[in-house]
Amino acid sequence: MGALPVLRAIPPLRATVVDVAVLAAHLLLYPTGIAQERPAPAPAAAGSPAPLPTEGRARPPVLLLHGFIDNRSVFVLLRRSLHRHGWHQVEALNYSPLTGDLRRAAELLGRHVEELCARTGHHRVDVVGHSLGGLIARYYVQRRGGDARVRTVVTLGTPHSGTRVAPLMSAHPLVRQMRPDSEVIAELALPAPHCRTRFVAFWSTADQVMAPARTARIAHPDLRAENVRVDGVGHLALPVNSAVAAGIREALTAAHATRTDRDVTAVA
Repeated sequence: MGALPVLRAIPPLRATVVDVAVLAAHLLLYPTGIAQERPAPAPAAAGSPAPLPTEGRARPPVLLLHGFIDNRSVFVLLRRSLHRHGWHQVEALNYSPLTGDLRRAAELLGRHVEELCARTGHHRVDVVGHSLGGLIARYYVQRRGGDARVRTVVTLGTPHSGTRVAPLMSAHPLVRQMRPDSEVIAELALPAPHCRTRFVAFWSTADQVMAPARTARIAHPDLRAENVRVDGVGHLALPVNSAVAAGIREALTAAHATRTDRDVTAVA
């Protein structure tokens, strides 16, 4: 992955203020994303076979996956950014906060990916996941054979090694599965020597939901993963930050990711 633009670090207090502002704006948008998204209409006329994408030229569809107690409305700006830069097939998947097991959410993701591939004529897709959404995408790819269908997974503030934040919220089973000592985190640490998917993990030094912040990095010897450090962007602001959006576009365009971790400072 090429060098990202150099970003000026934002003071931690300012990052917190921005996160609060993002939360307020997102609460206003939240009702617009409660309903599951309707699939885009097929480009071909009724009764005509769907045109197949040109191999190596057409961009795979992008599937967006939100975080815990959230919905697809969090991706309004990112979706707009992708559309403006030539990604025409961008969809978002909602999963219920009542889901009691991350594995069930991964199964839902798998069914949606299969449907998306069948509908668009593409054999593989790219997935962008925020927070828990990134962990669901990784589990599907690494533990449920999703690497056959997913070309690239981009994660934003995802607890790849588990987060110790908010222990009082651990009453919720999904939160417990994001803890460092959970069975899900242990499963993701198991060998994955034949995983074909490439990973790009954005992690922020100002992310107060990831404890420690570096838990949002991927450290697995078998995965083709690159870790991108973002300075001064809070957890909630990661999906709406313009510099992060530029980094996501670059990650989805790049043909390869390094097998060894390296940090790239992204800036707004």
